[in-house]
Amino acid sequence: MNTASNSHPKSPIGPRIQAARLANGLSQEKLGVLIGLEEGSAGTRISRYENSIHEPAVTTSKAIADVLNVPLAYLYCENEALADLIVQLAKLSVAELQKIKKQL
Repeated sequence: MNTASNSHPKSPIGPRIQAARLANGLSQEKLGVLIGLEEGSAGTRISRYENSIHEPAVTTSKAIADVLNVPLAYLYCENEALADLIVQLAKLSVAELQKIKKQL
């Protein structure tokens, strides 16, 4: 687990976790429990991720993304418009994605 540093750009993952969690109507504690954290520390751990105090390991990020029903790429995307597009594209079928890809 990496700690955030003032000398590095702030990771987008914290605000993305928070936005997706709120959109799903989950508390920090509930999200933590759903990804397998101990109930006593679940809320604190998620709070630290959301506030960029700590950055979750990729395996933890994947568990969070799965529970929140968003692609893992959404959590790490630095561009807001692209992040929203990633969520929308993830809802499409493979055939629909291939059609869009051909149009690019």
